[in-house]
Amino acid sequence: MTRIRNMEEFASVSGISRPTISKYFNDPNSVRQSTRARIEEALDRHDYRPNIYAINQNRRLTKNIGIVVPYSTDPFFAEIARYIERQCVEAGFSPTLLSPHGQVELENEIMETLRSMKPAGVLFAPLGRASDKAELERFCKDVPTVLFDSNVENVGRALVASDNEHFTSQMVDYLCRTGAPPVLFEMSTPPNPNSNKRRNGYLGAMRHLGHEPHVISVPGEGWNFEEIGYREGLRVLSAPPEGRSILCSNDRLAIGLLAAAYELGLSVGHGAEADLRVAGMDDHPFSRFTCPPLTTISQDYAAISEKGVELLLDAIDTDAPAGSARTDILFEGRLVMRKSA
Repeated sequence: MTRIRNMEEFASVSGISRPTISKYFNDPNSVRQSTRARIEEALDRHDYRPNIYAINQNRRLTKNIGIVVPYSTDPFFAEIARYIERQCVEAGFSPTLLSPHGQVELENEIMETLRSMKPAGVLFAPLGRASDKAELERFCKDVPTVLFDSNVENVGRALVASDNEHFTSQMVDYLCRTGAPPVLFEMSTPPNPNSNKRRNGYLGAMRHLGHEPHVISVPGEGWNFEEIGYREGLRVLSAPPEGRSILCSNDRLAIGLLAAAYELGLSVGHGAEADLRVAGMDDHPFSRFTCPPLTTISQDYAAISEKGVELLLDAIDTDAPAGSARTDILFEGRLVMRKSA
C-alpha cells in the first residue's frame, strides 16, 4: 500500500474535495453526515492518519484568509475573487477581500494590515512589476501565501495562473487558419507581466507558422485599458494594418478598440464583407456583450481558484518553511469563438 503523506494525496485517492476534507478535520460535525461517513470510510480503507499535532496547531490560528487583487472593481478580478471566496467558505474559513487599486503604496499597506489580522494564509494577485518585491518577499516569509494570476519570481509558496504563452499561440493558430495572420495590439508599458508572456507567445507562434510578426505597441500605462484601446485605436485604425486581423493582448484593450472601429465606421466580424477581425484574451465578463461579441481565450476561473485554495490549505496544514521549493501550476485556456473574428 502506497503511503499517503498529506491531505492533498488523501483527497486525490479518496475522490473527496480537498476543502471538504480540511473542513472535516477542523470540525467533523461541520460536514453532512453522509460526507462524514465517506471520509471516515476512506480513512480506514487507506489507513491514513493525519498529523493531529499540526492540525491542533492550526486550530489556534485565526480562521481568516486574505484575498488580494490589483483592482477589485475590475469584473475579471471580481469574478475570480468570487470563486476563491466560495472555496474558502466551503473549507470553513472567512475570506477578506482587499485591493490596492493599482498603487504599490497601497499594496504595501495591505500587507501590513494583513500582518495585524494574523490570517491563516493569503491568496495574492500582486501588481507584478510595480510591486515592491523586497516587501512582498518579507510578507510571504511571515504569512503562508499563494500567488495567483500574476507572477513575481521566487515569491510565495506557490503560483497558480494561466499559461499566457499558450493563450496567445492558440489564438494565433485560430486566426491564421481562418483568415489573415494577425498583428498584436498591446500597450508599450503594460502594468501586468502577463502581457510580456503573451507577446512572447505571439512571436513564437507567428514564426512557427511561417509568418512575420507585427507588434503595434501603443503609448499607455496603468489600468485604463479601454480608454487606451479607444484612443490609440482611433489613430491606428485610421489606416488599418495590412490583413486587417488584430489580436489585442487583453479583452479590455479590445473593447476600446471595438469602440474606435465603430466611431470610424469600420465593420468588425469574421465574414468576408467585414473591414476588420478583432480578438482578445481572458474572456472578460463583458466580452460576450460587445458589438459584435468578442472572440477570445477563456481563463479557467474555477480551476485556478480551486487549485489556489487547495495549495494554500496544504501550506497552512503542513506549515512548510517559507524557503521551500515553490510549486508553479499553469492552466491552459479555451478558445471562445464569437462574431468579432
